[in-house]
Amino acid sequence: MIGQVAPLTGVLGTTGQQMVLGGKIYFDWVNSQGGVNGATIRQEVVDDGYKVPDTVRLTRALLAKPEVVALFGFAGTANITQLLADGVLEQGGAALVAPYTGGEPLRSPFNPWIFHLRASYGDEAEHMVQQLTTLNMSRIAVVYQDDGFGKAGLAGVEAALAKRNLKLVTSAGYERNTDKVEDAAKAIRAADAQAVIMIAINKAAGAFVKRYRELGGGAQLMSISVVDPAEIVKIAGLKNAHGVGISQVVPYPYQPRLPVVREFQQLLEKYAPEAEVNYTNFEEFLGAKVLVEGLRRAGPEPTRAKLIKALESLRNFDLGGITVSYSPTNRVGSRYVEVTVIDGEGRLRK
Repeated sequence: MIGQVAPLTGVLGTTGQQMVLGGKIYFDWVNSQGGVNGATIRQEVVDDGYKVPDTVRLTRALLAKPEVVALFGFAGTANITQLLADGVLEQGGAALVAPYTGGEPLRSPFNPWIFHLRASYGDEAEHMVQQLTTLNMSRIAVVYQDDGFGKAGLAGVEAALAKRNLKLVTSAGYERNTDKVEDAAKAIRAADAQAVIMIAINKAAGAFVKRYRELGGGAQLMSISVVDPAEIVKIAGLKNAHGVGISQVVPYPYQPRLPVVREFQQLLEKYAPEAEVNYTNFEEFLGAKVLVEGLRRAGPEPTRAKLIKALESLRNFDLGGITVSYSPTNRVGSRYVEVTVIDGEGRLRK
């Protein structure tokens, strides 16, 4: 059994639902082929509403079940940081594969429990700052969620600027689990930045784009990868969202250029014909492929410890056009980053 705690409701609800779907379509396909080493994969999903205490409580409950051999696809830097701080993962001894976070505190100092599929927020910030400074933009501001996630992204941007002997013109936070961004929008508008990097989630990011543009802000807006562009367009309006840049940590899923994208699109059509391709469900599809390969290598009687050893053996493992690598001393499978832009029709373009 695979245990998944995800935000199916609340401010990250649409993202959480897509995370679960991306894993489910691959697990469904594997089960249709006879499972892994003859065993069927069961995916138990519970909703934490993106609330830290609920994440901790629900994870403890999952890990109390001996049949749960791994955890999969959690969300939230602050949520998962609390699992580490409370020793929940260590006591449970199970791998958490492909969490939907790039928070640095989950990677450094090293912990053996979390197998990351995605690049860190620091990697994303470096890529965005590199792109902006290449375009001669040096007056950069940040709007961030005032928690572990937002502060991890903020620190990443500050570090990328410091490498170039630059400093933020301003930064402004907003309260977690809200979309109260009025004060942040006013502060950043007043700073007259050339570019604004958003370390925010869907509703707050959309609200910020809308309000900042209404205040007359004309800076290039960029966002970290955890947002859903469709939500930003819906909340901010296409006129305001057009041109917003979004960093991505997995390949472009809308065109079947890579074998793994073709496979993903085919299985999404087969098992969830009403669903649409997006980065979130594709990322967790890739995570499910990593987890299934680990289960395969762990043998017919997988335990939590055997699965960790099996995942550590994945070196340059090809998922179908993108490779991941782990080892006993490395838990960051990929550092892939590229930037996409919301076009005039509300779609993402490379």
